[in-house]
Amino acid sequence: MDASERKENLIAHLKQEGYLKTPAVESAFRKIPRENFLPKELEASAYSDHPLPIGSGQTISAPHMVAIMTELIEPKSTDTILEIGAGSGYQAAILSTLVNKIYTIEFYPELASLAKKNLSRTGIKNVEVIPADGSKGYPEKAPYDKIIVTCAIPMEVFSSLGKQLKESGIIVAPVGPAYGIQMLTTARKVKGSLKKKEYFGCVFVPLQPFPGKG
Repeated sequence: MDASERKENLIAHLKQEGYLKTPAVESAFRKIPRENFLPKELEASAYSDHPLPIGSGQTISAPHMVAIMTELIEPKSTDTILEIGAGSGYQAAILSTLVNKIYTIEFYPELASLAKKNLSRTGIKNVEVIPADGSKGYPEKAPYDKIIVTCAIPMEVFSSLGKQLKESGIIVAPVGPAYGIQMLTTARKVKGSLKKKEYFGCVFVPLQPFPGKG
């Protein structure tokens, strides 16, 4: 079975399980080659529905989690998005086909370089990778239509990042301790306040540096 067949099988699985809900997000998964965002030795596993190591103790999220978070953020073609945790660039690549502009912050310089390389070779031009402390967000380009966080953060960081959202904007993040179970949480900004909704428990690598003790 070649990569395109494995990709189609994965997409069929994600649709059957209810993770892929909209044609636009399904199309994004079809357009972006996940193998471009993995170490060479793991390319054969690109279309398994599992997180995989990408170096620096970090992982690329399982496709079902990427699908869930992408659907929850309700991407629109006019959106400017802030991502915290570029990793190898895959989540930003998926979003790049759906929105106008993405600023993605990565704490580890070597991963920031890797994400830039991966995005470039995939032909993606609307993503800017910034090596920085993601807990501060990126006030230089705020406010954002949407914010997506791909690492575990405490509630105080979630609330702080919400200040960089536009009115009616959406933030999606795993909120909880650095090591343990986090809660996938979304919020919409309504009259300056975050209206939060919790979904389910999940496990992400922690924000670096993680504030306090988690």
